[in-house]
Amino acid sequence: MAKRLQHQILSQRALNRALLARQHLLERVHGSVLGLIDQLVGMQAQSPNPPYFGLWSRLHGFEQQQLSTLFEQRQVVRIALLRSTIHLVSASDCLNLRPLLQPVLERGFQSNFGKQLPGIDQEALMEYGRRLVEAQPQTFQALGGLLHERWPDYPAAALAQALRTWLALVQVPPRGLWATSGPAAHTTAEQWLGQPLASEPDLAQLVRRYLAAFGPASINDMQAWSGLTRLGVVFKQLQAELICFCDEQGRELYDLAAAPRPDPATPAPPRLLAEFDNILLSHANRTRILSEAYRQRLFTSNGLIPGAILVDGFVVGMWKLKQPEASLHLQLFEPIAKAERQALEHEAASLLHFAINTNDPIIRFEEHKA
Repeated sequence: MAKRLQHQILSQRALNRALLARQHLLERVHGSVLGLIDQLVGMQAQSPNPPYFGLWSRLHGFEQQQLSTLFEQRQVVRIALLRSTIHLVSASDCLNLRPLLQPVLERGFQSNFGKQLPGIDQEALMEYGRRLVEAQPQTFQALGGLLHERWPDYPAAALAQALRTWLALVQVPPRGLWATSGPAAHTTAEQWLGQPLASEPDLAQLVRRYLAAFGPASINDMQAWSGLTRLGVVFKQLQAELICFCDEQGRELYDLAAAPRPDPATPAPPRLLAEFDNILLSHANRTRILSEAYRQRLFTSNGLIPGAILVDGFVVGMWKLKQPEASLHLQLFEPIAKAERQALEHEAASLLHFAINTNDPIIRFEEHKA
């Protein structure tokens, strides 16, 4: 499918360092907030605050108001995209990615709500719902109630979810703003951004961008990241510009020729990943950064993913900011060296200062639990 480099096998550490380099977790970078969000192809954003921590871990000198201002200026939005989950993306990506990912949202809707709406007039629901949310942004609870008044034979929640699927609904500020985030109220992307959705979105370009942010990667990896299926055809179309490696298990991995692949011995400083950080969710095989044993400890049964601790590039624990004592709790899954612990404590103090502007940080390590 792609040009194979003879006997070129990438070790787990090689894949780890390549991923960290592309995610700007080997060293923080100087650059624009909007530019980094685009480089990452958006950021997972089920809760308002995690993207702020995700940007802090990657950008020199990042301040919360920089992102809040982008929300207020309508340069970034929160919208259901990859894997049908809420993501923070640039306005451009909102308009271009939403049509590409429509099949993902429709598949999720059919699995969860589709059977509750037999015989619903989709066009009438979309037209009426569009008028409602464009006249005034609506929470899903309020929207469901208004739709239920018009279609009383159908559940309100299912009607609201149908509209979320069939229209590109963005969450408007104050949702997403630092320290002032309110309930999630929605309007259409077209209304909020003043532009139509892309009529001919470019799936091949999305493959390139995924590899630039998360490669080298397999076809299954990109499918896990996006929720899309049958991407082998697109990879085949790009065979002239992709190179091919193998991991230690023999899986084929594809990449852009000019993408960074650092020496596996490159130092990786401790990092504190945000909740739901996409770096943990963007591969079918996550062992390049997260062992299977630790995945079971980190990923909770209710779908919540806490902030993760990276030491030497791999997940070794999780962290939590606790109020009102304004402390940061670090739970390690394994012992770490004294120098790594000191570096991790310094990183934790910096995060705590960022989060609550304190010069007297309280850092608590929880004892290692086997």
